[in-house]
Amino acid sequence: MPESSEREQQIKDAFSSQGTHLAARMGIRILEASPERVVGTMPVEGNTQPYGILHGGASCVLAESLGSLGSALQAGPDRVTVGIEINATHHRAARAGLVTGVATLAHGGRTMSTFDILITDEDGRRVCTARLSCLHRDAVPGGGRR
Repeated sequence: MPESSEREQQIKDAFSSQGTHLAARMGIRILEASPERVVGTMPVEGNTQPYGILHGGASCVLAESLGSLGSALQAGPDRVTVGIEINATHHRAARAGLVTGVATLAHGGRTMSTFDILITDEDGRRVCTARLSCLHRDAVPGGGRR
């Protein structure tokens, strides 16, 4: 297994804005990432519902992307993490620009972590509040399925 700092970089790279995964297709960019706090942005444009406002599902994708990254970093180099529950309250519409999400560790344990995620618009107004819980599992040698 790679050294811890190398593994952390691999995890951060997996959540980068390059590639074909959902976060990349939605334009999510990670600005800061640690086991306790992850910050990222997402454009409203391209992530709207038919009324021209940010889709609630897009807010959930941003929240889960940030919380999952934090959880993977919190779990450690020999662990994998999977989301097991997310909830979100949508407070106001966003129509343009970027939204910013800040995921903060609420609980970090050996088998589970929970992140509180606050999403705001460019004026700092609360767009969405979410909470994500992730399960931590031992990594399977060779990357196979368990």
